[in-house]
Amino acid sequence: MNTGAAMKEEAKRQAAAGETVLVAENLTRHYPVGGGLFQKAAVLKALDGASFELQRGRTLAVVGESGCGKSTLARLVTMIEAPSSGSLIIGGEDVARLDRTERARLRPKVQIVFQNPYGSLNPRQRIGAALEEPLLVNTDLDAAERRRRAMAMMENVGLRPEHYNRYPHMFSGGQRQRIAIARALMLDPDILVLDEPVSALDLSIQAQVLNLLVDLQERLNLAYLFISHDLSVVRYIADTVMVMYLGRPVEHGPAAEVFSTPAHPYTQALLSATPVADPDHVSERIILKGEMPSPIAPPPGCPFNPRCPKAFDRCAQDIPRLHPQGDGRAVSCHLYD
Repeated sequence: MNTGAAMKEEAKRQAAAGETVLVAENLTRHYPVGGGLFQKAAVLKALDGASFELQRGRTLAVVGESGCGKSTLARLVTMIEAPSSGSLIIGGEDVARLDRTERARLRPKVQIVFQNPYGSLNPRQRIGAALEEPLLVNTDLDAAERRRRAMAMMENVGLRPEHYNRYPHMFSGGQRQRIAIARALMLDPDILVLDEPVSALDLSIQAQVLNLLVDLQERLNLAYLFISHDLSVVRYIADTVMVMYLGRPVEHGPAAEVFSTPAHPYTQALLSATPVADPDHVSERIILKGEMPSPIAPPPGCPFNPRCPKAFDRCAQDIPRLHPQGDGRAVSCHLYD
């Protein structure tokens, strides 16, 4: 490519960066639990009102304790499940209003990379066949073109041509995750959902995979929804952070602001438990009392109030809404009304 053409391509890529590819408004997912002939079923509120946007070339990280709704959110965004209420706009269409056939048409736009790379690969299927399978199911490409694209994608993620005919058990954990990433990219998606993509890897391999993800995002202009409990990883990769507690966002804003001056008491507690590689850094550990309440029977008022060190009377009465702050953040806390 000559210099002029390269400059045009770069200008086009930069113009597309920042384009909104997904909008979620008050997204919920509730599940009926129990019930019987003389007993009404309870409602488990796994996700209870999440609103956010995803832009090309940007990463939104979703963090929180186990049971906060992160994985449920991933299932809704990837259209594995439909939301109970709210809207999920992908490609200009509301997923909640589409039938099964129409959702299947949209699914190539959103792909997912799971936590366990070995569990997400068929142990009896060669890597080349695993990469070609999305093209076989979703396109009319011939065998030669499918193989060419699979080989090109292997090169993109740092795998060699001789890996094409090998089985998953013949690879290390980091290589398997590279294979999973390659497979997720075979249909040229706009959005990649990364569900704890490096938590099963050694620290040195984590860095390699994270650098690969950053490079792919820059080259392919992808939007990432990055789900993790590791705030050190989130600090490195995220542009925006959404902190969740019991199915609700409690703080949402630019990663730099959230990490430098956390506003919500829950965010402050999470960050106080994160190790910092600085011998001169001094921080006060905030110990939360008790366990996260059940999403079947959340406490009245703010869901965090039974564990919050700053709770006052109103916290046990009214559910706080996300209040915009002056620095681009929104915080769901009565301290910021």
